[in-house]
Amino acid sequence: MSLYVIGDLHLSLSSDKSMDIFQGWENYTERIKENWLKNITPDDTVVLAGDTSWGMTLSESLKDFEFINALPGKKVLIKGNHDYWWTTVRKMEEFFASNGLDSFTILHNNCVPYGEYAVCGTRGWVNETKEPADAKVLAREAGRLKTSIECAVKQNLIPIVVLHYPPIFGTNCNYDILQVMYDYDVKYCYYGHIHGQSSKYAINGERDGIRFEFISGDYLQFLPKKIM
Repeated sequence: MSLYVIGDLHLSLSSDKSMDIFQGWENYTERIKENWLKNITPDDTVVLAGDTSWGMTLSESLKDFEFINALPGKKVLIKGNHDYWWTTVRKMEEFFASNGLDSFTILHNNCVPYGEYAVCGTRGWVNETKEPADAKVLAREAGRLKTSIECAVKQNLIPIVVLHYPPIFGTNCNYDILQVMYDYDVKYCYYGHIHGQSSKYAINGERDGIRFEFISGDYLQFLPKKIM
């Protein structure tokens, strides 16, 4: 029983937004399936760190969810900035249940236990423009991360944080999100969102006592990363 993470699958089995046109994304759906079947077992858990499907609604994303559901293991879903299908937890759980999608767990203001650990997380945000609206969203995301981590702490579990947006990118630091992790002595943080040439600015390694790892699908060559 192993725990894996990967972000930004950008599946588009029911839309016209296939990522195949971009360098490094050739035949990515087939590569996801091949790598998954070679490495993931039914007893494993894979955390999907946002931007899972290009579908604009749950119905438009159904083929993408069916594709993932048919792959081995349990899947934990986090919202990404392109997950337009995301709605309330109740509606998502009802949709999954009504369509026989039984391998999904939604990570939103909660945590997902894994042995002595718990997967915690949220979408995150950026505040590069310093606009009041951005600051409001960022504060909300920091609050959601705090709620998620406290879910783990209340169960005496060690929090592992998975985000969609990077809390650190190049020289830019998202202190609202970072401070929550500092306050709870988080040691591991995984994130996605970044692609292409921008990946060279992604942080991989320890900073301020936290081990950061970049897990976008194209960066990982569409092979989920085993973290424990």
